[in-house]
Amino acid sequence: MILNKKYSLQFSASRSFPQWLISQNASIAFTTYQVGKIFTLGTDDTGKISISERTFNRCMGIGGDSQTFWMSSMYQLWRFENTLLPGQSFQGYDRVYIPRMAYTTGDLDIHDVAIDENGKPIFVNTLFNCLATVSDSHSFKPVWKPWFISELVPEDRCHLNGLAMKNGKAGYVTAVSISDVPGGWRDTRSNGGILVDVQSNDVVCERLSMPHSPRLYQNKLWLLEAGSGYFGYVDMKSGAFVRVSFCPGFLRGLAFIGKYALIGISNARKNNTFQGLEFQKNLEKKKEEAWCGIWVINLHTGNTEHWVKIDGMIEELYDVLVLKATRRPLLIGTKKEDIKKMVSIE
Repeated sequence: MILNKKYSLQFSASRSFPQWLISQNASIAFTTYQVGKIFTLGTDDTGKISISERTFNRCMGIGGDSQTFWMSSMYQLWRFENTLLPGQSFQGYDRVYIPRMAYTTGDLDIHDVAIDENGKPIFVNTLFNCLATVSDSHSFKPVWKPWFISELVPEDRCHLNGLAMKNGKAGYVTAVSISDVPGGWRDTRSNGGILVDVQSNDVVCERLSMPHSPRLYQNKLWLLEAGSGYFGYVDMKSGAFVRVSFCPGFLRGLAFIGKYALIGISNARKNNTFQGLEFQKNLEKKKEEAWCGIWVINLHTGNTEHWVKIDGMIEELYDVLVLKATRRPLLIGTKKEDIKKMVSIE
């Protein structure tokens, strides 16, 4: 049990979760826009969970690797860089992530974020219904939009949200519906979701319930059907969504390491967006309650082997990132004095 009294947060984990992190030589980063926090979970020298967190308004998409990752906030896109060399440590931490750069984009409601083959960020611009990248002179540069979106306007017509990269380029996206009217996706949340091949503009899978977080891993296209609570993959020949595991909540945030999937789970929001969806009926059938945290699922068996549960002021997560070859990461933010002293020379 890990308690953060300052923020009324309580973290609990399965008994073997710290040992599992150590065995994978990895740590986890995750975001919550609800209270504007990015967290990392690692392990200290005693084998106990080590938590680092920093505040950024409306943290959402996070993408990259253990050296460099990008994270979206309310009106900026941040690049975090590990400042330690291999073998170096700082106060017991083997990675120190400093926000080195930020693009001011304005409030685009950025969801998933990834890094392309040239090391440049590409992100889902949900408000403008398109994929975009950063611009040195403007809020963003569009790189792709669905064929059914007639114009780039700030109206969130289809709720484009998820991005899967393929060979360093945008490969697939998820949207909650095929809609070209403001907020039209809200009327088809239960079965209007689609997975689209960015290169061909073909709909690969349809009739999904609020799909999120598509990811290519081990020759399969995985995604989270948040509206039903199921994690699974898309059969690329038949176009069917194959359910693998049910998770107790609204699903967003998917990452992989070895034979495991890490899935972000959110509690049921008390408004119309989450109401009337299948995952609530599935919870009732299984006599379970929705909760907030991260599940670790064995891809070979579909079983949940480890978990982290979050209680208190945080009820919703957005994204999850695995930090490979990282034992104990430290995050540096912009609101405390420590960033003034974090000086390094290239």
